[in-house]
Amino acid sequence: MSEYQYYEFVAIDRPLTDDERAEVHSISPDARVTSTTFADDDTSGEFGGDPALMMERYYDAHVYVADWGAAQVMLRIPGKLLGIDAVEPYLLDERVEAWVAGEHLILDFRSEDEDADPIEAPDRLLPAMAGLRAELASGDLRPLYLAWLAAIGAWERDEDAFDEEMEDEQEPPVPPGMASLTPAQRALADFLRLDADLLATAATASPEPPSGRDDPLTAWLEGLPEQDKNALLLRAVRGDADRVRMEVLHRFREGTPLRADAQQDVPRRTVAQLLDASAARRSG
Repeated sequence: MSEYQYYEFVAIDRPLTDDERAEVHSISPDARVTSTTFADDDTSGEFGGDPALMMERYYDAHVYVADWGAAQVMLRIPGKLLGIDAVEPYLLDERVEAWVAGEHLILDFRSEDEDADPIEAPDRLLPAMAGLRAELASGDLRPLYLAWLAAIGAWERDEDAFDEEMEDEQEPPVPPGMASLTPAQRALADFLRLDADLLATAATASPEPPSGRDDPLTAWLEGLPEQDKNALLLRAVRGDADRVRMEVLHRFREGTPLRADAQQDVPRRTVAQLLDASAARRSG
């Protein structure tokens, strides 16, 4: 009986050239390839590509699903918007990885559960996963914490997932807003099979970001020099709106106390404390 694997990639910052399209099409002749997308329903095991290499060279987001319970999302982000130092606290074994490739940072989130229900409609997943890229590039680190949390949650399903020493490891900084996730972040939590009780437990240590009149973003934007505002607006009108949004929010969050590393003075829980508290919540 053949095994099913689904591979999908998207180029966001720039389309592939004709030569690049030919290169990626040679990886899998049956794949559906355009200047910005690559999709392959592989039932024969003939996919000959290296997803990590394809991300380094061509694409900005990738989703992989296999019928034995494997799930993976990869994101490529400009290094000047998100550096390796910011993501290192959230890395965990082979489940949450990151590396630098040229001018980009590559993120790799994975989950595997042979007993899980099959992931439905994998061809509809990538738009939400690609949305995470803009959030991370703008300084929102909630997707990283979600990936770390899902990774430690796998321990409840598989006692061999980590060594016992992992129990005493502290959680990374908890970003604000974990109780009010964006649609893309909710999709990531579902994709990585993050237990709802574990998420709710973790969110109790996450402050809500200010909103409305208390939102410091409004005052920060009003304080930008007029020349900067005009230049940003011109770029947005000329079709670079997504990149402008990422850059503006990145600049804002670089100097705001809403950054996750501003939570360094908040007592952090151990892995054991998080898992025990979520188990108690689940049974209570």
